[in-house]
Amino acid sequence: MAFDKSMVMFSVIFTAFCRGVSMAAVYQVGDSAGWTSMGQVDYQEWAASKNFHGGDTLVFHYNNQFHNVKQVTQEGFESCNASSPIATYTNGYDAVTIEKLGHLYFICGYPGHCQAGQKIDILVAPTASTLISPPPSTQTSEPSTASSLCFRFNLSFALGVLIAFFLSGFVY
Repeated sequence: MAFDKSMVMFSVIFTAFCRGVSMAAVYQVGDSAGWTSMGQVDYQEWAASKNFHGGDTLVFHYNNQFHNVKQVTQEGFESCNASSPIATYTNGYDAVTIEKLGHLYFICGYPGHCQAGQKIDILVAPTASTLISPPPSTQTSEPSTASSLCFRFNLSFALGVLIAFFLSGFVY
C-alpha cells in the first residue's frame, strides 16, 4: 500500500513539475482602451509599466474597420513604415504570443495612426529559467521539449505541492 501511495504522489509531483505551471501573463494592449489612435493611451508608457517575458500573450483589441496591427522592424517602428511588416494582424482581436527576447515593435498600418502614437515597443526580458539555461548547441538536433517543460515551473506551486504532500500524513 505504501508503494502505491508513493507512486501516486510521485506521479502527481512529477506531472506538476513537467507541466510547468505557466507563469505566462496575458496583456490587453492599452488595457480597457485597447488598440486605438484616439490619443487615450500612451503606449510607450503602458509598455514601460509592464514586465514582458517569453510565453506572455499580447492581445490587441480594436475596430478592424479603422485599425490593424503590423509587427515591424526597429527601423519600421521609428519611421512608421508598415510597407514590409514581419507579421500583419487584422481581425480586431489578435493574440500574439511572445516567443523571443529583446524588442518587438508593433504599429498601426493605417495612414497617420502610427504618427499619432499608435505604436508600441515591447521589451521582452529574460526570466530566471532563461538565465540559467545552457547556451544553444551548435549541433543541429531537435530541442528536448520534455526537458524544457520540466524546468519551467512555478517555485511557489512546487513548494505548495511538497508541503501538502508532507502535511497529508504520507508515511514511507
